[in-house]
Amino acid sequence: MANRLAAETSPYLLQHADQPVDWYPWGEEAFARARAEDKPVLLSVGYSACHWCHVMAHESFDDPAIAARMNAEFINVKVDREERPDVDALYMEAVQAMTGHGGWPMTVFLTPEGAPFYGGTYFPPTARHGMPGFDDLMKALLSAWRERRDEIDTSADRLADAIRVAAAPATSEGALTFEISTMAARQAVSTVDPRHGGFGGAPKFPGAPMLRYLLDHALRRQDAGAMRAVTASLGAMARGGLRDHLAGGFHRYCVDATWTVPHFEKMLYDNAQLADIYLDAWRATGLSMLRDVAVETLDWMVAEMLGAEGGFYASQDADSEGGEGSFYVWTPEQVRALMDSQTADAVLAWYGIEEGGNFEGGATVLTARNEAEALARSLGVDTKSFVERVQDGRAALSARRATRPAPETDEKVITSWNALAIAAFARAGAVLGRGDYLTVADQAARYVLGTVLNDDGGLAHSRLAGRSGAPAFLEDMAGMAWACLELYEATFDPSWLEEARQLLDETELLFAAPDGGFYRSGPRHDTLFAKQKELTDGAVPAGNALMARALLRAASLLGEPDYRRRAAVVLSVARPILERAPLAAGTMLAALDDELAESREIAVLGSADDAAPMLQVVRARHRPGTVVAWHAAEGAASEVPLLAAHRDPESGAEAWVCHNHRCHAPVSSAAALADALGSPWPEESLPATWLDPEDNTGS
Repeated sequence: MANRLAAETSPYLLQHADQPVDWYPWGEEAFARARAEDKPVLLSVGYSACHWCHVMAHESFDDPAIAARMNAEFINVKVDREERPDVDALYMEAVQAMTGHGGWPMTVFLTPEGAPFYGGTYFPPTARHGMPGFDDLMKALLSAWRERRDEIDTSADRLADAIRVAAAPATSEGALTFEISTMAARQAVSTVDPRHGGFGGAPKFPGAPMLRYLLDHALRRQDAGAMRAVTASLGAMARGGLRDHLAGGFHRYCVDATWTVPHFEKMLYDNAQLADIYLDAWRATGLSMLRDVAVETLDWMVAEMLGAEGGFYASQDADSEGGEGSFYVWTPEQVRALMDSQTADAVLAWYGIEEGGNFEGGATVLTARNEAEALARSLGVDTKSFVERVQDGRAALSARRATRPAPETDEKVITSWNALAIAAFARAGAVLGRGDYLTVADQAARYVLGTVLNDDGGLAHSRLAGRSGAPAFLEDMAGMAWACLELYEATFDPSWLEEARQLLDETELLFAAPDGGFYRSGPRHDTLFAKQKELTDGAVPAGNALMARALLRAASLLGEPDYRRRAAVVLSVARPILERAPLAAGTMLAALDDELAESREIAVLGSADDAAPMLQVVRARHRPGTVVAWHAAEGAASEVPLLAAHRDPESGAEAWVCHNHRCHAPVSSAAALADALGSPWPEESLPATWLDPEDNTGS
């Protein structure tokens, strides 16, 4: 018999709808019953693509005896972290405070008032590997609940008070300086794995927000160490098992330090951010492999993650019919059965498929080599023939893989994640001259802004199966404002600029905190035990940091000094974190650089044909902190303040290069504009060896 979750739309909640556990979705009904019966609340948080969430569900929540104890002694609440990031973030902070680590599934025990008193992540059904068994844990906590209730209530209240203080800091004293950013960049570079790239050891995550910050910081400060760290990490991730070498796209993280074996789920937010970073790293360096990976990732998003209505889906599962990763891995025998021996030899060599493999059951997660000439020589063929065989073999593997049971896709459309994808497609469409990418970005933005809505017409956080979820959170509003700014600079349709303005102003009304910065939730949301100001990044940028960056960018385009003032207040709130824990705040560091560096505004006026070469100059290279506006100069007054201050050229096109809205004399050719802008990096390109973290020559 189905439980209460059967009425939900979340794929994660529906995965638990037929379990014997008497689950409640998050809401007042569950807590009212907990108060009435004076029972603790067992909160379980996960998401549909989470492998260990599936494991705990099968081992414990499907077990009739464990479920019976849960039903008798607890009020059980199941939350999809993607639908309720506010609930997830707040209780994850509690779990990390109690245990020193976090992750999913997250398991937290609460008082009927919602205060946490014990928590952790995955628990096996019985004790093993130093972890307590879930059933034994419940027995111990129930004993404490009955015999030491005062202690539990006191410690829970104390923890809740501490989290309230930490979750919403006020503005701080002290100057915002480049020294904060410089020290942060040095610290971040020092954590990059010199052998394998990426930050730290195992498990190894892409760390997209920090990579974005380091790339932009390297260009602004001509920091070769930061640039080297970024390109080496991007090269290693592209060659390793983190990337799907057949269809494109990146998995969520790798379980090892060498980027070999991933946790196989694919998340929209990772791929949107990484596609954007690879594209801009190519624009900064000229290293074509980075562009190719960006295009492949964007194309995978269109093929696999784009819904028919225009919005992007949330994720693909790690598991399929054969278990975790079975869709992606290969044995030598499987390869040889699909192609002739010469092609198979090339494929096995290029992708590192060997007997014994690097994964369970002797299978291999594909990784890519970067020494085609050496591999060709070892097989006694020329390089061209070797590459052609690899391409033929890749096609055969892709065709065969398409017949395997595919991982499930979570078709939830999440506003903040879609914002990241929209921004990536808009920028790529403009830079690469890809009208199809611009169409994807335009349609996705219109779908989110026109359909992912609550009954009151306000923006919602998510939508699935014709139903919208919670009202939009700060990251949804700020993310869509940023996406609309990207769409304006990609299309020069002023309606996107006005949309961004409306989103920023509405966010100020709904989310602004009286002591500075922005709360994650607003008056449309239910009340949690603490109000949060999200300042540090997770896998996605922090809402306050996104808001600061969007405000600063809009200030440059719209000439709104109040937007710059609001951003400075956010940075003031975040300053202690930037000094104490900068590695958790890549997006806020990028906002700090946006604030401190001189902004550059480029106004181009002239017909589309005359202006096109100038716009190509602007888009060809990545220059952080630069905004561009274009007006066709056909006699109508421009709706964009950056353009309205300049006269239409008498013939041809003209471009004004301005710094903090102080403009130089206009230039009238693409070559002159290129000279005025200069090169964002002292070399036209970086050596290809900079894509190899094990090459330490730096030359």
